Amino acid sequence: MPPAERKVRVRRYDPATSRAALAAQAQAVRTLVHALCVREDATALLAAPTRLGDWTVRELVAHLGSAFDAVTDNLGLPTGDAAPLTPTDWVSATRGAAPAIAGVARERAVEAFGGSPAELAAALDAAAERALTLLAEEHAPQLRLPTRFGPMLLGDHLVTRLVETVVHADDLAAALAAACPELCPDPDAFPHDRRALAAVTRLLADSLAVQAPGGAVELRIPPFAVVQCVQGPRHTRGTPPSVVETAPLPWIRLATGRTSWARITGADGNVAQLTAGGERSDLSALLPVMG
Repeated sequence: MPPAERKVRVRRYDPATSRAALAAQAQAVRTLVHALCVREDATALLAAPTRLGDWTVRELVAHLGSAFDAVTDNLGLPTGDAAPLTPTDWVSATRGAAPAIAGVARERAVEAFGGSPAELAAALDAAAERALTLLAEEHAPQLRLPTRFGPMLLGDHLVTRLVETVVHADDLAAALAAACPELCPDPDAFPHDRRALAAVTRLLADSLAVQAPGGAVELRIPPFAVVQCVQGPRHTRGTPPSVVETAPLPWIRLATGRTSWARITGADGNVAQLTAGGERSDLSALLPVMG
């Protein structure tokens, strides 16, 4: 008989922890943006490329502003009767949304975030403050809000805001490390909030387990996550037949398409940031999990 399909445990996130993590992660992003915008060459740096196709740094900052405005603009709007999306549903839904998201980022980079460097920094501050002030109020646990992909519980939506601010803070740090090393010498040194980094690591790992259910491969991302995925022989004790292990930031970059399987495993000559052993340990066909 074929092995029974492994059910993925639904992870719960504490809203108070998510709010605190979002506030801290927002402050880290704002600090870097302010350091950028006070420079004499800020206008040129805002036009610098990023690793997101043809996105510029200005468009990336505009999109970070949108991540906060998604809370402010939508909380309290009707959501209809559809069942709310889970965080892993949201991750899967993003895979086909990149063109539309890029279009909005370009529009906002011309409009709300189209001013001087000082005005851009102020626009990001205002977007973050509006969202964080609203989130500091008391809200019912079952409060929902509409999103691009469907309704979500506010607590679950907060986790997606952590994804946006962690993933795109890493994009921003990488872009500035290339354009201005003295401003951001090492993307790995960006001061991500630990709670935010943990939540994003776990959500992206859970998303892989949902998209490729099974128990043949154990994905380890210490110190935050261990999941089993991929159909095939399943272990119940001892060392699993296939193991993949990496650190949080490399995993986030791999799961979101910022790096490739060949690069992260060292197959293309780079320093390996991931180890993979076992018959089914090549996860390249299952990645990225998020668009």
